[in-house]
Amino acid sequence: MGLVLLIIVGAAAGFLATRLMRLEADIPTTIAIGVGGALIGGGVIRVLMEITGWMAGFVGAVLGALLLIWLWQTYVQRR
Repeated sequence: MGLVLLIIVGAAAGFLATRLMRLEADIPTTIAIGVGGALIGGGVIRVLMEITGWMAGFVGAVLGALLLIWLWQTYVQRR
C-alpha cells in the first residue's frame, strides 16, 4: 500500500512542481519527477510527517520535485 500511495502522491507533487517551475513535460516525466521528489522529500521530511501527518509528506514531495527540476534544468538540459 505504501508504494501505491507514493506513486499517487508523487504524481500529484510532480504535476504541481512542473507547474510551479513552468516546465513543459510529458506525463511519464512528470510522474517520474514527482516520485523522485517524493523519495527525496520523504526522506528529508520524515520527522515532520510523524508530527504533522500526511500533509508534511506532500509538502516534502513537492519540495523534492522542485529540487529535481532545478537540478535537471541547471545541469542536464543546458548541455
